[in-house]
Amino acid sequence: MTRAEGLTRGASGAPTSAGMLVLSYTPRERTRALARAALPRRLGRVVHARSADEFAALFRAELVDVALVDISAPGEQTLRATQLAREYPSVTFFGLAPYRSVDAPMIALCAELDYADVLAEGVDESVLRHAVATQGYSARFARALHDPPSALALTLPVQLATWRQIVARGGRPVRTAELARALGVTREHLSRSFAPASAPNLKRVIDLVRLVAAADLCKNPGYDVRDVAHVLGFASSSHLSTAAHRVVGTSPASLARLRMGDLVERFARGRGRSRRRGAGSE
Repeated sequence: MTRAEGLTRGASGAPTSAGMLVLSYTPRERTRALARAALPRRLGRVVHARSADEFAALFRAELVDVALVDISAPGEQTLRATQLAREYPSVTFFGLAPYRSVDAPMIALCAELDYADVLAEGVDESVLRHAVATQGYSARFARALHDPPSALALTLPVQLATWRQIVARGGRPVRTAELARALGVTREHLSRSFAPASAPNLKRVIDLVRLVAAADLCKNPGYDVRDVAHVLGFASSSHLSTAAHRVVGTSPASLARLRMGDLVERFARGRGRSRRRGAGSE
């Protein structure tokens, strides 16, 4: 899932933003206030870092959808924060600058590092709001997986609606009861109707989507397996390892080498049903 995949829409057609996290390196109070005003709470949360070390550490604390870097004050801290885009290519990075002539070298660096854009301070706040809602990791993940792979044979309306609720969360944990509330049905009804006959059951499908996200994040140089397990809400790297072996027959260390199609193919080889049918995500 590259940074430029664009607009992601969920089952309702609205941009998805479930649980999104915007991480900002904003040492100036002016830019912190700007970010808060541009990003209302309904889009998710904004966490501000005032140092490059704090900024780097926060990437390993939670799954980050968008990173906003104030590049207006060139220096070691700003340079280190800006260059984290190399470590986390799954995250959509935006620069923020007043667009003075002295900003040109940092703007050029952002282009070299494949930033989605460098926004003009005091002008592009509305652009930032829209970009966060449509270009963040969760939104792009949901777009890439909007239609379930044919090998899963998820064609019933309830299966499609449930699938899109799952992928809208970008690989974060979700339980059957939460999905049922979103769809307006009971947990028991959803579990039964999602997995008729030999169809994969809901718990295993949730696990598969989380492992697709894990495989994607494992390709980031800045993450190790423990980091990926943590940001996706697994109890531990051992929990991630158990899920990977059970659901797709591989180790977490091998996930980075596998594409989504590889994972689905492995899943489809009889790994789609767990012992406790319809249980929620672990």
